[in-house]
Amino acid sequence: MSSIDLQTSAHPGVALARDYRTPDGQPDPLSAPDQPRIGMPLSRLDGPRKVTGNARFAAEFALEGMVYAALAYSTIARGRIALLDTTATEAAPGVVLVMTHENVPPLQSPPVFLTTAKGAAGDDHPVLQNDRVHWNGQPIAVVLAETQEQADHAVTLLQVEYVQEPAMTDFDSAETREPSNVLGGPASVTIGHAERAFEDAPCRVDAIYRTPRHNHNAIEPHAVTLAWQGDELILHDGSQCVDHVAYSLAQVFGIDESQVHVTSPFVGGGFGSKTLWQHQILAAAAARLADRPVRMALSREGVYRVVGGRACTEQRVAIGADEKGHFQALIHTGKAAMTAHNNLPEPFTQATKCLYGADHIQLAIRVADLDMLANTFMRAPGESVGTFALESAIDELAEQLGIDPLELRRRNEPERDPTSGLPFSSRHLLEASRAGAERFGWARRSVRPGARHEGEWQIGLGCATATYPYMRMPGAAARITLSRHGPVRIDVAAHEMGMGTATVQTQVAAARLGVPIERVQFNYGDSSLAGVVLAGGSQQTAAIGGAVIAAHRALVEALLELVGSDSPLAGLSSDDIECREGGLGVPGDASRFETYERILDRAGHSEVLVEADAAESEELSHFSMHSFGTIFCEAAVSTITGEVRVRRLLGAFDCGRILNAKTATSQFRGGMIMGLGLALMEETQFDTRNGRIMNPSLAEYHVPVQMDVPEIEVMWTDIPDPHTPMGARGIGEIGITGVGAAVANAVYNACGRRVRELPITLDKLL
Repeated sequence: MSSIDLQTSAHPGVALARDYRTPDGQPDPLSAPDQPRIGMPLSRLDGPRKVTGNARFAAEFALEGMVYAALAYSTIARGRIALLDTTATEAAPGVVLVMTHENVPPLQSPPVFLTTAKGAAGDDHPVLQNDRVHWNGQPIAVVLAETQEQADHAVTLLQVEYVQEPAMTDFDSAETREPSNVLGGPASVTIGHAERAFEDAPCRVDAIYRTPRHNHNAIEPHAVTLAWQGDELILHDGSQCVDHVAYSLAQVFGIDESQVHVTSPFVGGGFGSKTLWQHQILAAAAARLADRPVRMALSREGVYRVVGGRACTEQRVAIGADEKGHFQALIHTGKAAMTAHNNLPEPFTQATKCLYGADHIQLAIRVADLDMLANTFMRAPGESVGTFALESAIDELAEQLGIDPLELRRRNEPERDPTSGLPFSSRHLLEASRAGAERFGWARRSVRPGARHEGEWQIGLGCATATYPYMRMPGAAARITLSRHGPVRIDVAAHEMGMGTATVQTQVAAARLGVPIERVQFNYGDSSLAGVVLAGGSQQTAAIGGAVIAAHRALVEALLELVGSDSPLAGLSSDDIECREGGLGVPGDASRFETYERILDRAGHSEVLVEADAAESEELSHFSMHSFGTIFCEAAVSTITGEVRVRRLLGAFDCGRILNAKTATSQFRGGMIMGLGLALMEETQFDTRNGRIMNPSLAEYHVPVQMDVPEIEVMWTDIPDPHTPMGARGIGEIGITGVGAAVANAVYNACGRRVRELPITLDKLL
């Protein structure tokens, strides 16, 4: 469990969020004029602990008697182990245990993410239970030693021979199938007769777009430090779903979920990858076999071998329009790589479902099952690569029609969700787009590609729409402990992966409780805390917020039960009450007010504790709920080398209420930087001859560094969504969406070369 010691800094001149009413018509306490905490650019409360080295990550816990683990990885894509000679390894200095399929304890297959309510595993392969090999890089042995160096050396001494079997590793030649579901919904959506309408349309674009594999490269590689205490398993893990990991490990080891305790106080980036993979299971099995605590920290290469990433896609986007640009047909279909052992077809049509109105729509995803490491979630799965295809095609159509790309998008702005028919809970995309265009100087864009030069550089502007859905998963709960003199403690099994969760939730709780920020202690990162919360799908803020709202109401009711007949609050209900100035009172009536301390004193209580579950997320059944934005890019292309330099980026977003201006800006910019990597450099090199990832390091897998990142400007509407718990929608993932297309469209405007396959490397422009 982690808690934050509070520090604040003044930021004068910051506008507060607009006042609005909650879905039940009540005034929202978060926008009260005497609560200037929501929206303020409060610095991250965990910052001092991180910069001073006092924040402990998963591989920084030291347990008495701990040994260190190293993994051996297969070098074939499919087959079986014919020989695994451990003699030299066992004789190496410091070796405590060599665990293979021949001596591993019995383990059940782990529950895959999205197949059960709390499943967290990337795949359902049996973990080291037989001699079978399912992908190139699969762990085949674990070595425990007294030091990490001894373990790393000893694992190189293993002698392995394989019997290879035919493997399917070529995405282009693999047969495809329709998956049973995509994120729990259908794999295809059909409205009208899109192909027929497309053929009849006077203006048409029909193109194939390709995106490569991507691998996770969080600043903190995956690691776990764990020990068995009798039949209880204690883990310090870098996790974005502590309760899910606890449940899933309990299934693997055949024990009760209460016997698994996961802590994850600090996580150095997750982006969808910090769930359950084989390394945690193997570390726990080896610890049980050796009867010693174990630390397993994956190398950067180890992350590529064991932890899944984004799958490659091939997408067709076909748009048929009339002469004025009205979409008569919108087709977005294609295929993505997957394995038969996981449950995540890359959902690249998600954005297309909600962005544009069209008379006829056809969306479909097929998958090609390959013998490879299971793919998994990676920041904005689907939307990040799907918007590249969709928004590039719209740019192509705009040029054909002679219509400004922003204007073409405006002409196809839907009144209701184009595929579900639901009304939008809140949609201010056009306002954000207009403001962003004015700020960026979009009017100065040259209509003719290649018209603007600065020496050897051709300069172009491009734009694309960004979107990501609002979600609020079930299971969230919060525990509030109000002490007479101590801090107000908020306990939620939530996660801090660097996005500012603890800071924002402290602000929200302080505003709701009517106490200074310094008095709130937000505890998180521990499976023993309240609720089941997942840091994923940009939904954790809303999930926690809903839980805190429920717990806050329970707290007010509990306090009112304590007041005596001589209290100024006697006879009042929670509907009559507001929290302000460290107590409860009637709005507008200073005489009917009592501090928390006074209420507890009267009742003879030192503290009061309440816990409540968040209300069901019924809003999603009544409204289409999404965040939106427009990405603007200025790119320069060298006429000599074909090098692309992105010179400016601007993101104008509509994400509901912004709860903390400083952390929100950081999140938007971080997503846009990741989008730069997607656009210009990120690509997993996959050898189709043997299914092996060939660039498993940051030396060869390129991500944006300081000199690659230009000026990035961020702006937002700050219009609360009246149907979310705090008026806010998630912002962690929308920043990456649209960036790939905005860059590609700017490159085309600069030099006249249309790139339909990411990344946009110089060889594609020469």
